[in-house]
This record gives sequence, structure tokens and C-alpha cells, in this order.
Amino acid sequence: MNAPYLLPAMLALAVGTYALRWTGPAMRHRLRLSPRAIHLLDTGALVLLAALVATATLPTGSGHLGIALPAGVGVGGVLAWRRAPLLVTVLAAATTTALLRLIGVH
Repeated sequence: MNAPYLLPAMLALAVGTYALRWTGPAMRHRLRLSPRAIHLLDTGALVLLAALVATATLPTGSGHLGIALPAGVGVGGVLAWRRAPLLVTVLAAATTTALLRLIGVH
């Protein structure tokens, strides 16, 4: 990508992201969803999160899948399931992976 287009593209994405985040609270009282739609949206968010975890955990191409990364994801999953704070969950998962790699377990 050419450098002259990088800054306008970043600004456009920032404005678009802010607009999307603003519409949720702005439309909260104007838009009523059925209980089924709310359930489907909640389920969709869960499926999207699971897909992100799967793509971040599984190797791409011919990469070797060691035990460190899935162990870190497992620790994060258990902490998320136990409803630990997000920061604690992310730090524990990253620390688990880093420590396992530091001691030579890949």
C-alpha cells in the first residue's frame, strides 16, 4: 500500500469504528429486538469468539503445533469459564505460554 493512502485509510477506519460503537447506545431505546433475536445474537457472539480462539490456537500452513500455545489457551478458557476478570485471564494465558516456552516446552 502506498504511504499517501495509509493515513486517510486509518482515519476512515477510526471514524467508522467510532460510528459503529456510537450507534449501539444511541439506538438502544429505539430498537426493540425479540427474545429469539437477542438469544441468536448472544449465540453468534459466542461462536465468533470460539472461532477466533480456534484460529489463534491452531497452526497455519505446515506449522508445528506444540503444547505451549494450547496450554495457554486452555488456562485462559478455564479462567474465562470461571468468570475471572478479562485482564487476569489474558495475563494468565500469556504467562502460561511464555513460561512453557521459556523452559523449553514448545
